[in-house]
Amino acid sequence: MSHVKARDTKPEKLVRSIAHALGYRFRLHRKDLPGRPDLVFPGRRKVVFVHGCFWHRHPGCRKASTPSTRQEFWKAKFARNVERDARKEAELQEAGWNVLIIWECDTRDPERLSEMLRSFLGPPNHPRGEQTRCALMTAS
Repeated sequence: MSHVKARDTKPEKLVRSIAHALGYRFRLHRKDLPGRPDLVFPGRRKVVFVHGCFWHRHPGCRKASTPSTRQEFWKAKFARNVERDARKEAELQEAGWNVLIIWECDTRDPERLSEMLRSFLGPPNHPRGEQTRCALMTAS
């Protein structure tokens, strides 16, 4: 388990890449927020968690299987993970933040993922390329 990454996972990098390509700017893993969200959009008061289906127990997902050995250990561990996730999400909401959970299996469809982000975040402050054009116009 020491090789399991907590941040900069493939699904997280994909979400970051798509969000950036859509024109959104964000901060990563803010330590001052409950749960250290994967992506933080401070001006919008919105955060995104990218959860692995196995570790965070995505309901109904085939990746959320339980290992056949030491089942009691795994059930207890998964229960603590789910309880912690719910507690951190509630803490963020009480502090005035909106929370979006993106599951690992959601990252398999980039178009659907883009739509999820657009729907949750609203229009970007600077649509892709607009910032460059503005900078060029003021430089003249």
